[in-house]
Amino acid sequence: MTTHLQSLIQRYPDLEACLPDIQRAYELLATAFQNGGKLLLCGNGGSAADADHWAGELLKGFEHPRPLSPEARQGLPPEMAARLQWAFPAIPLTAFPAFTTAFSNDVEPEYIFAQLVLALGRPGDVLAALSTSGNSSNVCRAAEVARAKGLKVLGLTGEGGGRLADLCDLCIRVPASRTLEIQELHLPVYHTLCLLIEDEFFSCLTH
Repeated sequence: MTTHLQSLIQRYPDLEACLPDIQRAYELLATAFQNGGKLLLCGNGGSAADADHWAGELLKGFEHPRPLSPEARQGLPPEMAARLQWAFPAIPLTAFPAFTTAFSNDVEPEYIFAQLVLALGRPGDVLAALSTSGNSSNVCRAAEVARAKGLKVLGLTGEGGGRLADLCDLCIRVPASRTLEIQELHLPVYHTLCLLIEDEFFSCLTH
């Protein structure tokens, strides 16, 4: 763990102030995955791309190949089992175009992510809510539903935090105020979280 955090600060010195929150975010995610929970992710624009990117790193091998355990191989043809990888359950809420367009047209665009959290979230899950301003109304609505349903909420914002910061169990506020600079710092934060999580679980799977 120390190696990944040290590497992060060497590459992005401005993030040193965020280290305690990154450590806490790792613990939040590790606890959820250890207890059978999943990660839901949401954001708009570049943050939507980040939500999808983050989920992608969890749904396949990142730094490690993650071969299936003998138990997971049961019932699978050997050639298929050799090509599949152990994964963390992560769902980007941005990946439902048919639902999104229908709900926006028929109901209310502001509640798209909230509806998906209502449908998919369970106590013990985590919602990763990405908003550079912290004031994205649809992201904040999702956080409200998550809290009501017993999910933990992990926010990634800029230095201001916005309204979202008050709705989170933990909010990582990167030290930037311009949208592009905030997004440039969000990526190494969630990449580091992926490295930490993968190392923790991969070592358990291989010992």
